[in-house]
Amino acid sequence: MHRTHMGVDNDYVSLILQGLRTGLADGWGGSMIATELQDVLFGTPTPTFSEANLGVLETNQVNIIVHGHEPLLSEMIVAAAVDPKMVELAKKQGAVGINVAGMCCTGNEILMRHGVPAAGNFLQQELAVATGAVDAMVVDVQCIMPALGALAGCFHTKFISTSPKAKFPGAVHMEFQEQTALATASAIVSAAVLNYRNRNPAKVHIPNEKSKCMVGFSVETIVGALGGNLDPLIGAIKSGAVRGIGAVVGCNNPKIVHDYGHINMVKELIKNNVLVLTTGCNAQACAKAGLLLPEAADLAGEGLQGVCKALGIPPVLHMGSCVDISRILVAAAALANALGVDISDLPLAGAAPEWMSEKAVAIGAYVVGSGVYTVLGTVPPVLGSSAVSGLLTAGAKDVVGACFAVEPDPFKAAKLMIDHIDSQRKKLGL
Repeated sequence: MHRTHMGVDNDYVSLILQGLRTGLADGWGGSMIATELQDVLFGTPTPTFSEANLGVLETNQVNIIVHGHEPLLSEMIVAAAVDPKMVELAKKQGAVGINVAGMCCTGNEILMRHGVPAAGNFLQQELAVATGAVDAMVVDVQCIMPALGALAGCFHTKFISTSPKAKFPGAVHMEFQEQTALATASAIVSAAVLNYRNRNPAKVHIPNEKSKCMVGFSVETIVGALGGNLDPLIGAIKSGAVRGIGAVVGCNNPKIVHDYGHINMVKELIKNNVLVLTTGCNAQACAKAGLLLPEAADLAGEGLQGVCKALGIPPVLHMGSCVDISRILVAAAALANALGVDISDLPLAGAAPEWMSEKAVAIGAYVVGSGVYTVLGTVPPVLGSSAVSGLLTAGAKDVVGACFAVEPDPFKAAKLMIDHIDSQRKKLGL
């Protein structure tokens, strides 16, 4: 940030290169280490089945939604919610049990480790409260709408903030500290349980919509499914059965019809035999659309369909939260090492069709900085300078082997990714 201060760094090339370096530090140093440590603490995800969409909320149970991006809290909430004493307390309030559901990336973390259902992605957080069935919306950091406090005030929902760096108007603050993790989580769950009696049945409307999904494809799981090494995937890529890999990630954006960019891009990619790796809100969009099931292979091209059916996997692999995009980098690096090439040489392309978050800028920087051509579905605020936009969409390729493209139409964006994958295949002689 000091370099952007008045009178410090004035050269746009220097500033953007430093931004890419900072992004690489965030991806390979920050996000990756955090993901590895979370796997050490809570277990490396393995394939499991669950459900997604607002229909996972229950009319006769205490509904607790965990929302945000730090799984330390949500892991403890899940543990506290199954405590027999807490379940008994819920029954005394007239509920039959406690139902924990996830929202956004905290939801992805407990979805892939425990099969806890996902109530939805970013643009559904207000809708969840508006069902009138949420007894507590528990949040930590990032992507939490400040309007939730006012909305919760229209219902009985307790809006509970937990992070010292993220406080919200209208929220009850119950600060989470690692030293007292389970005690704090138990107090939060207890508050939700005791609030169940305040629910107004006349205001409860839970949509029926929910879809089954298969989640939890860590790199270790993928390698295991392939028999312990990447040779089968490499063979499928060389034969053309798998044309390439598309990493489709990122937020929802109010400027785009909810999930429109996500679903249409992913369907177009798998139809053209591109295996999709997904994280974050895109992953939840795919879960709601039924694309995270082995049966979704019927929507894929003949080659990818054959590979998926042979392995019993979906054509779209759920790899976690948006802060787990480092898993995709690990997979890309392993594939590049196995082929003896650089990541920028792979038949691989990334995309964020509905991005909106500042964090997405950092993620995009480290993905492109790592050599992955990346298509953005919403226009970044760089059009004020033709020099800057030219560097990001073309010139950067000469330095890091990749660049950005911007295309709001998901079908045209998928075509850009497929064209890039085909050009990389040609360079590799595939």
